[in-house]
Amino acid sequence: MIAQLAAALTGTIGFALLYGVPRHFYPTCGIIGMLGWGLYLLLEPLIHATFATAAATVLVAFLSRLLAVVWKCPATIFMICGLFPLIPGGGIYWTTYYLVIGEQNQALATGYGALKAAVAIVLGIVFTSILPQAFFGRAARPLCRLTGRIQAKWKSR
Repeated sequence: MIAQLAAALTGTIGFALLYGVPRHFYPTCGIIGMLGWGLYLLLEPLIHATFATAAATVLVAFLSRLLAVVWKCPATIFMICGLFPLIPGGGIYWTTYYLVIGEQNQALATGYGALKAAVAIVLGIVFTSILPQAFFGRAARPLCRLTGRIQAKWKSR
C-alpha cells in the first residue's frame, strides 16, 4: 500500500508538471492525489469499486475546493491533478484492446467498469459542487492563518 501511495504522489506531481501547475502547488496536488488514492485503496476491499471511486472523488473535490480558498487559486488546479490516479485509463485501454482482438464480451465487461468509474467521478464532483462556497470560506479560516505564517516565512527568505 505504501508503494501505491508513493506512486500516486509521484504520478500526481508529474501530471501537475505536465499540466502547467505553478511549482509551489506541486506538493499540495501530490498530497491530494495521494489521499484520494489512499481512500480508494481503503474502501475498495469493503465496498464496490465504483462506490470507492465516488468516495475518493468526493474527498479530492472537497480538499481541492478547501485548499483553493486557502491558497487563493482556482480549485481546478488541485482537482484535475488530484483525480489523476482515479481515472480509469487501464479500463479504457483494455476495452480497446479487447475490441481490437475481437473479444467483444471482455470488451463489454471492461468498458462497463470504466464507464461506471467515470460516472462515479462525475457524481462525486457534482455532489461536492453543491456545497456553498461560504462553507469552504469558514472551514478554511484556520488553514489560512497557518498558510499565512508559512507564506511569510517563505517571503522572508
